[in-house]
Amino acid sequence: MEKILVTGASGFIGQKIYRQLIKLERNVCGTIRNSNLSNFENIKVANFGGEVDWENILRDVSCIIHCAGKVHEMNKKNDINSYRLINTEGTKNLAEQAIKYGVKRLIFLSSLKVNEENSKKINNKDNLLDNNEKIDHQNFYGQSKFEAEKVLQEISLKSNLEMVILRLPLVYGHAAKGNLSRLIKLINTGIPLPFGLIKNKRSFIGIDNLTDIIINCIDNPRAVGKTFLVSDGVDLSTQDLIRHLATSMGKPANIFPFPLSILKFAGFCLGFQSEIDRLLGSLQVDIKYTKEVLDWKPPFSIAESFKKMAVEE
Repeated sequence: MEKILVTGASGFIGQKIYRQLIKLERNVCGTIRNSNLSNFENIKVANFGGEVDWENILRDVSCIIHCAGKVHEMNKKNDINSYRLINTEGTKNLAEQAIKYGVKRLIFLSSLKVNEENSKKINNKDNLLDNNEKIDHQNFYGQSKFEAEKVLQEISLKSNLEMVILRLPLVYGHAAKGNLSRLIKLINTGIPLPFGLIKNKRSFIGIDNLTDIIINCIDNPRAVGKTFLVSDGVDLSTQDLIRHLATSMGKPANIFPFPLSILKFAGFCLGFQSEIDRLLGSLQVDIKYTKEVLDWKPPFSIAESFKKMAVEE
């Protein structure tokens, strides 16, 4: 049976994919940065960067699901080189060595931060990002992911390595981190949240829907050479998101109306402008192309996905 490698197998996304492939009885191995997954079989430690030697890991691997990377860190001082080292140079090195050891396909998990973050700039009537949207990465993370995409496309054109790129919105599910984790902590406090006047729409994807489409791309011949935008196919407002999260936690959704101008000003003064902008802003994606090309649709509804968040696997 052909072997599948999951990089970043201890991360939120990588661990879910790794476990699901085991359930499907696929031949899977993984890489992590430390040994905290010692109860898993076929896991090797690999610090990610441009100089990693993948020889002992890539032998007999037919497909790589590349989840490892330096994540976007808001309110932290970072430079572009720290992102490029892992997200761009590390990915380039992995792809070049994948060719050397006969890997057939590499599935790269990219980000919607490669595209526009402000849907007001989108030039279609529905305000949806689609596969024809221009590139406008607005931070180092998005830039490094875009550069990695370009490198992978160039490598694929010059070799037999098949490339698949998935651009992800915010991924939610049990043990999710980042902005979602902070919102969950706020809901847990029971403090009323001043988001009752927000009328936005954002695309998300549940971890189970994401896992399903990634597994689809392992063997689907129509995926080769394509870049796909992914989501649950149903967009949520900040109020919707809070209500779904609260329900999954068995908590009340305490939301009250509050002037958005004051909310923005408070965020600016307290150093939380990026977080407030995300709560207020819209970012929707059109997954019609993804569904048609892959013959795929999200198997889990929004309600089902949030319900699964409350269950620790």
